Amino acid sequence: MKSELIVDVQPQEIAIALTEDDRLQEVAREKRDQDNFSVGNIYYGRVKKVMPALNAVFVDVGHEKEAFLHYLDLGSQFRTLQTYVTKAVSDRRHVPLITKTQRKPEVGKEGQISDVLKVGDPILVQVSKEPINTKGPRLTAEISIAGRNIVLMPFADGVMVSQKIKREAERQRLKQLMLSIKPAGFGIIVRTVAEDKRVAELDNELRLLVERWEQTVKSLQQKEPVSLVSEEMGRTLGIIRDVLNPDFTSIQINDKDTYDDVRHYLELIAPESAKIVKLYQGTQPIFDHFDITRQMKTGLGRTVGFKHGGYLIIDRTEALFSIDVNSGSKKIYEDQEENAFQFNMLAADELVHQLRLRDIGGIIIVDFIDMDDKGHQQELYDYVRKLMERDRAKHNVLPLSKFGLMQITRQRVRPAVEVEVMETCPTCMGKGKIQPSILFTDQIAEMCEHMHEQYGRGLKLHLHPYVYAYVSRGWLFSLKAKWQLQYGVKVVENQSLGMLEMRFLDAKGQIVQHKHEEPKEEKKDDPKPEPKEEQPKQVEQPKSVEKPKQVEQPKPVEKPKVEQPKPVELPQEEETPKKKTARRSAKKAAKPAPVEPAEKSPAETKAPTAVKKRARRKKAENAESKQKTETA
Repeated sequence: MKSELIVDVQPQEIAIALTEDDRLQEVAREKRDQDNFSVGNIYYGRVKKVMPALNAVFVDVGHEKEAFLHYLDLGSQFRTLQTYVTKAVSDRRHVPLITKTQRKPEVGKEGQISDVLKVGDPILVQVSKEPINTKGPRLTAEISIAGRNIVLMPFADGVMVSQKIKREAERQRLKQLMLSIKPAGFGIIVRTVAEDKRVAELDNELRLLVERWEQTVKSLQQKEPVSLVSEEMGRTLGIIRDVLNPDFTSIQINDKDTYDDVRHYLELIAPESAKIVKLYQGTQPIFDHFDITRQMKTGLGRTVGFKHGGYLIIDRTEALFSIDVNSGSKKIYEDQEENAFQFNMLAADELVHQLRLRDIGGIIIVDFIDMDDKGHQQELYDYVRKLMERDRAKHNVLPLSKFGLMQITRQRVRPAVEVEVMETCPTCMGKGKIQPSILFTDQIAEMCEHMHEQYGRGLKLHLHPYVYAYVSRGWLFSLKAKWQLQYGVKVVENQSLGMLEMRFLDAKGQIVQHKHEEPKEEKKDDPKPEPKEEQPKQVEQPKSVEKPKQVEQPKPVEKPKVEQPKPVELPQEEETPKKKTARRSAKKAAKPAPVEPAEKSPAETKAPTAVKKRARRKKAENAESKQKTETA
């Protein structure tokens, strides 16, 4: 079997893909330049809460969620570890020796955590399970330093050998060998890959692990509570450490620094394998070149097909994963029982593959196609167990229940792999309408021109493979050659893009965007006009004082001249002049008093009142004369 490891290093994250016979088996992703609280990281934390009901404590290690530490995860030598940590922190000039640390009474399996820890106590812990969903990390106080062949455990005693090593003679050889070279005060776990290894190789690795422990203590002496003390090697080196075997034919990496780190690490743990590390320098994205992108999109969706038209439907809930087996419309055999059995056997292959590929952990419920034959049920159960033997994660498989359900538990130490396989239309942004696709090449040409004006030559344009094939037609007269000659843009195909999606990258591999919206943002964000708008508000007060001068215009109040003819000529009311004058004076008295008289001088106020009085007299005289003529 041929195994390959493909490492895609990007500015934001590192993606690692493991293939066996060119079939994708595992995918891992790791964010760069940030603390991921990975398994194996060692922290100097502080107890925040003691929960007697749970017999556990919550520890602050810097994560947004407090980490969980159960009483059974303290370890038998916890009190001795606490004494050593206190001694190391109090004397920062020297690294204390484990052999000179006084041994304290062991922590029994039955006890209360409140008797051991209190709120505010500093504590040295290690991550055993990464944060998942809404839960914080899970911790252990049994510190261990993992290597490829052995695991070093400070303050532990004895040597333990992996149970997967079946030969008793080999088990005894490894145990006696490690007892002879083991430093005092340390315990050792011999891993499965150490089988048939020479003493010199194991001794060199043991020295490296002891040195790493001393560096961890030195780092602890420079730290204060709630800080990272020692970081586990990256996911790339961790996967190489755990899965490297003679079947590996190549390790492809597209980054020079990561390539150097991996090659140096292999020269330490497996010098004969250093030659399989290769630096990928192709123009096509490394995952596209090795067909990883296509396999991820076909194998990580909700529905996953397998041979003869069958498919699995994988759903995730808060408590478990449910997997439903369906046969589709095709039949392998006419007999219904045999047909169900054959489809279930094919589904078992894809089921185990999906557990590894997605790194599914926790409780898994599989609904196989119903079978009445007990022999078929037992054969399917044995087949699943055989396939699961190659899985490195701890697991347990139960036989089929009377409802045809198989229950599987699998160790979960990190979140399951999730890859978005559905694509959002980049033109309509999911609204369902797009611009004419025939104009897409015109949009590309226009964008190339804009990018050339802003960034110059040397950019890379990533396109969907179908669009790439279209713009490459015509050889020297193709659109691809035209854009490269005119704008200096190199066109590259990228399977991860949507059909009508384009992406520009600079020489460093960073995504660049067209800056056509910057002028608008400057106008929106310009705060300078705001203080000017506030000043007029203060100037409004003097304007309100000046209003009386403008209110002088109410001189149109002299409009009684317009009201003279029509209202007075109404004979229907048959009012006497005295009543009319009283009614008009009442109306004017009901009107709000103008503001201007308070501001005017006595000379100004007398003039309009005198004019009004003359007008009233003339009206009264005219009304009396008209009434006399009418009565006559």
